[in-house]
Amino acid sequence: MNNRSRQRILIVDDEPDIRELLDITLGRMKLDTRSAKNLAEAQALLAGDAFDLCLTDMRLPDGTGLELVQHIQQRYPQLPVAMITAYGSLETAIDALKAGAFDFLTKPVDLGRLRELVTSALRLPSVAIPTSTLERCLLGDSPPMLGVRKQIEKLARSQAPVYISGESGCGKELVARLIHEQGPRANQRFVPVNCGAIPTELMESEFFGHRKGSFSGAIEDKPGLFQAAHGGTLFLDEVADLPLAMQVKLLRAIQEKAVRAVGGQQEEVVDVRILCATHKDLDAEVAAGRFRQDLYYRLNVIELRVPPLRERREDIEPLANHMLQRLASTTGSPAAKLHPRALEALQNYRFPGNVRELENMLERAYTLCEQQLIEADDLRLAEGNATEAGNPDLMQVDNLEDYLEEVERKLILQALEETRWNRTAAAQRLKLSFRSMRYRLKKLGLD
Repeated sequence: MNNRSRQRILIVDDEPDIRELLDITLGRMKLDTRSAKNLAEAQALLAGDAFDLCLTDMRLPDGTGLELVQHIQQRYPQLPVAMITAYGSLETAIDALKAGAFDFLTKPVDLGRLRELVTSALRLPSVAIPTSTLERCLLGDSPPMLGVRKQIEKLARSQAPVYISGESGCGKELVARLIHEQGPRANQRFVPVNCGAIPTELMESEFFGHRKGSFSGAIEDKPGLFQAAHGGTLFLDEVADLPLAMQVKLLRAIQEKAVRAVGGQQEEVVDVRILCATHKDLDAEVAAGRFRQDLYYRLNVIELRVPPLRERREDIEPLANHMLQRLASTTGSPAAKLHPRALEALQNYRFPGNVRELENMLERAYTLCEQQLIEADDLRLAEGNATEAGNPDLMQVDNLEDYLEEVERKLILQALEETRWNRTAAAQRLKLSFRSMRYRLKKLGLD
């Protein structure tokens, strides 16, 4: 049947039994298929016809599936391709994902997993994501931000795990949301979790759920975060804060694509894309023995670095104007403007708290300014964090008191970021009383 109203899949495998199995399974899904037994046949079919998905074996008589993935990436970048690898060949699968594969399957092929993969791949848009969509959500036209948006467009079309690195407050969760929203799982849930904010004794229950009566206080069955994200995306923020015992269980859940609730007898299959982030240096955490190397390799298939604000100073003005417009819309007042000296002060500031700090700073200045004009003094910038002679790597410290105050500000901002601005949790992390925390926030102008 050659009805192009049905979506078409290209199957590439030198084993007739595998080709037949895939052909029958996909036919039952009302999909058309074409088959090739080697690399040359596959390339010829791609040149002569249009396809919606390609499934390829890794080992082919005249080449490899990786070569086919690279060929498709270069000539048909909107065509998703999934790799079929031998059982246990995780390294090969990761190489395929890095090369641009949408996802992978292991032999013997699990037909349920195959159907899930195909359904997800066919939900991908057949045309490129409009650049304007990302521009509206991720402001800034600096070279670093143009690069981030380009990476998001590419990663949204994959199921590869992504490690989003960057300092506190630079927008890692926003980047994760955009990867989810521009991909085939956009209609399913995006579930963010701050790994550092979950008490150790509750972690397994929070991630995998629990059965009624499995421990004191378990008065009913409760699904975990993996179950909540089934079909969608689970974003593990501050993943470096996971204790080693939980890292082992997380690794198994990711590898087996199944979880077992606390007190449960059977594993439950889950279809979840994993994105993770941390402000810490994950390589250093591995080297120090605080983070498992095998989990690191499983999560860090592809790294996306979000640049700090000081590396994209040309974005400060459009960001600030956007934030001031948003403040005006929420208060019903005219939008405030930045005095040229205030803008210059912002562009010479190091922003240890990045975009989140800029937002808080403008909210405070908005309430202090006169006649809707924000002066430099309204920003209450710490002098010790201004750049010296335009060099963002040098700090000008006038005296010890200023320097210590800035160190205190940075530590408090970091703790607030790590706890999603939960002041009580941040105070506990810094071993401060809530009263002391409130005093310091007021003193530093962060309240």
